[in-house]
Amino acid sequence: MPIGRSQKDRIKMAVTKNGKEAITHFKVLKRYDGFTLLEVKIDTGRTHQIRVHLAEIGYPVLGDYVYSNGKNPFGIVGQCLHAQKLEFNHPITGKKMILEAPIPKYIKDIIGEDI
Repeated sequence: MPIGRSQKDRIKMAVTKNGKEAITHFKVLKRYDGFTLLEVKIDTGRTHQIRVHLAEIGYPVLGDYVYSNGKNPFGIVGQCLHAQKLEFNHPITGKKMILEAPIPKYIKDIIGEDI
């Protein structure tokens, strides 16, 4: 779904017919009561892309007060969104860079298991 500046709220991004191409792939890892754990991969890097696309299909990111309905039964501060792995080519050397970070404790506490 293409993403561009929201016509209703110029601070936000939105799915718009005249927006720039934005490609997001997601896979359901586990369903819980009232929320879903996803693995998300993006082909493009639009501003707030994951948050905008998930909100558009009715699955806003937990703790995202900008693009969600404010539902936050766990009372977390910030978004329940984590970049576990980033891959890109270094802009100067061209060398492939792979950065990884463990899933934060607050997310593990919410899902109740080690992943």
